[in-house]
Order: sequence, then structure tokens, then C-alpha cells
Amino acid sequence: MADSSFDIVSKVERQEVDNALNQAAKEISQRYDFKGVGASISWSGEQILMEANSEDRVKAILDVFQSKLIKRGISLKALDAGEPQLSGKEYKIFSSIKEGISQENAKKVAKTIRDEGPKGVKAQVQGEELRVSSKNRDDLQAVIALLKGKDFDFALQFVNYR
Repeated sequence: MADSSFDIVSKVERQEVDNALNQAAKEISQRYDFKGVGASISWSGEQILMEANSEDRVKAILDVFQSKLIKRGISLKALDAGEPQLSGKEYKIFSSIKEGISQENAKKVAKTIRDEGPKGVKAQVQGEELRVSSKNRDDLQAVIALLKGKDFDFALQFVNYR
């Protein structure tokens, strides 16, 4: 019988991020506490740019955006938000979306599976993802449960379960 397997990836659906950004922009344009403060959120190339006239306001914009991401099912671990920076009279926050599992993070996950997972489960790094395989499907379910219980500093998704 062939081995069963699944892949561990760290991907974010760009359309969902775009929808969350549009919802946040709409809420910011309508909220009374953002009226007349130059508050905005938009794409700036591959980054997300948040602007306002005070540090508190720009942090509030980030908070609104994070709440929209959560509602759309996107992990906040995928959002890499910078610190508020003063640029002229405006405060700005640049954020980016992290995707892919780095080699060192993949090694951490593989080590966790080897040390704490069921015996007979193999994990191999394939580029920016990790393939986990085993003869027993129940062992794979146990690995998924184990990894969901761990708190890694990056988002994990489990795909291609077969």
C-alpha cells in the first residue's frame, strides 16, 4: 500500500487580503473618529501602506485592518506590520504579507514532527513547503493535531491530504 501524505505550507490568498483591505478602507472612510485626519490604507507595490496624522490614529487603522483579516480567516502571523514612522507631518506604517516557509522554519517543524510525532512519520523539505508522509493515515492526523497545538511564529496550512 502506498504512503499517505500531506503538505505543510504558509500561503495567503491575495484576494482575501485585498478584500480585507477594501473593507478596512471603507470603514475608515465612514468612521467619525477618522474624519479629517488624513487616514488611509492602500497597497503600495507589494506592501500595505497605512497613513494618518497621529501615531494613535495609524495604530487604530492597523487594528481595523487586523480585525478584517481575522474575519476573512487570515492568520495575523502572516501580517508583518512595521512600527509607525513619522514622515513629514504624517505617520505611516508599512506592512507586508509573509508567505512561504523558510528553510530554518521548515527544519523546526520537521524536528518537532520527528521528536514529538508518531514513529514512522517522515517529513521532508521541498522548497518553501514540507511534505509529511506515513503508511498510517491516523498518524498523519496526529501530526496535524500536534502542529496545530504548537505556537510557531508563522502561519501553517495543511494541503494535498491524500
